[in-house]
Amino acid sequence: MELRDLESVVRHGLCTGCGICESMAGRDKVEMRLTAFGQLRPKVKGPIDRARLDEVLKVCPGVQVIGPARFKAGEDGFMDPVWGPVASLHRIWATDEAIRFRAAAGGALTALGRYLLHSGEVDAILHVKASQSRPELTDAHVSTTIEEVAEGAQSRYGPAAPLVHVNTLLDKGLRFAVIAKPCDIAAIRNLGRIDDRVKAQIPYCLTIFCGGVPTVHTAHKIAAFHGVAPNELGVFRWRGQGWPGPTHIETRDGRAYDLSYDTVWYDPNVPWTYDIQFRCKICPDAIGELADVACPDGWVMENGKPIHREAPGVNIAVARTKAGRRLVERAAAAGEVRLESFDLPSLHAMHSDHLERKLGHPARSLGLALAGEPRLRAPGYRAISAILRAGLAGNWKAFWGAFRRGRGRANREPLA
Repeated sequence: MELRDLESVVRHGLCTGCGICESMAGRDKVEMRLTAFGQLRPKVKGPIDRARLDEVLKVCPGVQVIGPARFKAGEDGFMDPVWGPVASLHRIWATDEAIRFRAAAGGALTALGRYLLHSGEVDAILHVKASQSRPELTDAHVSTTIEEVAEGAQSRYGPAAPLVHVNTLLDKGLRFAVIAKPCDIAAIRNLGRIDDRVKAQIPYCLTIFCGGVPTVHTAHKIAAFHGVAPNELGVFRWRGQGWPGPTHIETRDGRAYDLSYDTVWYDPNVPWTYDIQFRCKICPDAIGELADVACPDGWVMENGKPIHREAPGVNIAVARTKAGRRLVERAAAAGEVRLESFDLPSLHAMHSDHLERKLGHPARSLGLALAGEPRLRAPGYRAISAILRAGLAGNWKAFWGAFRRGRGRANREPLA
């Protein structure tokens, strides 16, 4: 089923909420708005020229994501069948202890962004930060100083449209780096195929390992657990101020509440669930294969499994490209980050929770297609290898889950 307009992308549960459509079409035509469903979605406000709309759909990461290129002969790096391109692999954390403590993990992405600005390699950093008006929400932000970059540290779980400013920055001729989710980076790479300015003006894309985007209702349920209404919120911090740090709520009248990471995400008795959008459930790349550097948590391991005991923050730096490897090395040489050796088996053990979704994407795609629903096109993500590694049971579970959702139209979203 061909997707011919933005409404179809949203209706069929394929929208990531990245905001690239607003950026490309203009806010007079498309505006990202928070829907009753609890996600940011494009609201089409006026007719979009067909040629321009076709370009938007070519870039949309709800329509297509294209996997990374393999390393050329003689280049340092390798393509792992599960974890994708690896040019270098390290433990990493910010040397600035205030940044390290404030950030969700080791502050690596914040430190790399600060380094890029301080070195003059970019004019700005495009990233996100907590909304000042509604702290449970997240705003796209353009930082031109290292202090502004630091203000955006800490994880943001929930709706965010970081790419709404992309075309404005390109039109201004600025060089900028993007720090965003893997699907947002996929949109930037798609844009680079039709807009030559991207290669010249966006030299670096940095990302996380993503667990999926929950609705804003999750934050509201966490607040309600403490008897706090949305309009009473003064601070809603998902993580940070330690590692992994508590989920911290403050009201405008001074009340404060903390919940541990394990309580928020793993306690079966809390009155909320990780209600991620459907597009995240079929994602072929939550680990940032298209970025220059991906920086997941570098969890403390105990008996071969990650634990979430408070500790000094650490990330893992998975450099995906030659440019990413050099960035990590230069930032370390400049004293912005500290590096330690790390290896792929340790990454596999630390982030094995990504394997089911990663390996199941071909089977889920088939399930959606046979259910008569449009599917995300994802060439270049080593489908045969994923099918073989998932095995019969894994493939059946992924296929049947997607097929059942598709037949029941459980993937679909309302437009308002």
